[in-house]
Amino acid sequence: MERMFLSGNEAVVYGALDAGCNFYAGYPITPSSEIMHLMAEELPKRGGVFIQAEDELAAINMLIGASWAGARAMTATSGPGFSLMQEGIGYAVMTETPLVIVDVMRAGPATGQATKPAQGDIMQARWGRHGDQYVPVLAPSNPQEAYNFIIEAFDIAEKLRTPVIMLTDEFIGHGREVVYRRDRSRVTVSTRRKPQGQEPFFDSKDPRIPPPMPVLGEGYYVLVTGSTHNGYGYRDVHSFETHYKLVSRLKRKIWENISELFKYRVYGEPSKARTAIVCYGSSCRPAIDAWMKLGNPHVIVVKLNTLWPIDYDRLSNILANVEKVVVPELNLGQLIYDVKVCVGRDVKVVGVNKVGGGIPIYPSDIIRVIK
Repeated sequence: MERMFLSGNEAVVYGALDAGCNFYAGYPITPSSEIMHLMAEELPKRGGVFIQAEDELAAINMLIGASWAGARAMTATSGPGFSLMQEGIGYAVMTETPLVIVDVMRAGPATGQATKPAQGDIMQARWGRHGDQYVPVLAPSNPQEAYNFIIEAFDIAEKLRTPVIMLTDEFIGHGREVVYRRDRSRVTVSTRRKPQGQEPFFDSKDPRIPPPMPVLGEGYYVLVTGSTHNGYGYRDVHSFETHYKLVSRLKRKIWENISELFKYRVYGEPSKARTAIVCYGSSCRPAIDAWMKLGNPHVIVVKLNTLWPIDYDRLSNILANVEKVVVPELNLGQLIYDVKVCVGRDVKVVGVNKVGGGIPIYPSDIIRVIK
């Protein structure tokens, strides 16, 4: 294990390289640009391909092509660039193309405050595409987790044949601390399965297990289309049965793996809890610090590492005894709606919200609301 002093953006790069990433296409945008810069430096040394695209639309489509050619592909961006990638991400969902997108969030909408942190892309990460689609979303809270979670993102992408989104923000991306990098031989990432015989490329008997994915250029004849298609990729844009079967399977391969996808950590004892702090990303540090300063056995912290899919039943069980939930977010309130789903009407759910100016949520902000 190697001990390194890394920013969150640098940790993303080294984690991706250790996960076997061998293709990166992107466009520079604050505060994610250091990921692109370091990829440009390091990826060619390992025989990988780096491309600076003309814009984010080109970048996401380059990833799709590279993935179908057998690459482990990744890009990184921030809010406005993430918006431009949404159509391509939707196409990747429909064609079941494994790839990884890192969104280093900043204050928006529009250009907003390009150098200031925020957590305003939660809804966009889940629902930014049109139609019925489900994309796993991970949220590290520090550079070490940025390293660990990007490896996990590649594993999920390859295992489930899906795009995976990882949300960080400027605090994490530019924050610098000690990161423990694993020995490369000890990093394990799933590999996509190749088809056997006449096995369909876009259908599976078990909806929890994605169909095999051929590599273009290895002799497979496969149609890859964003239109509704049958198990062999042939377009069928009129049939109810074909479309319903396809999109419901795309949902089920994510939702029916929720027990493996939904990751979290609880600080404190839920059975004794009367107040809970539910947090994610860079808001977790002030939340945990507030919890430690309070030293109250009736207060717990629920740190969400996965923002989608959320296992509402599991989260409801954790919050079953609480009378109040505090949700700190660097936005005007987005995760808070999920929390409200998980508690009864008599439970008070309070947001601690800041956005803009680069001002963090302080432990004192959370303690004030709890007391």
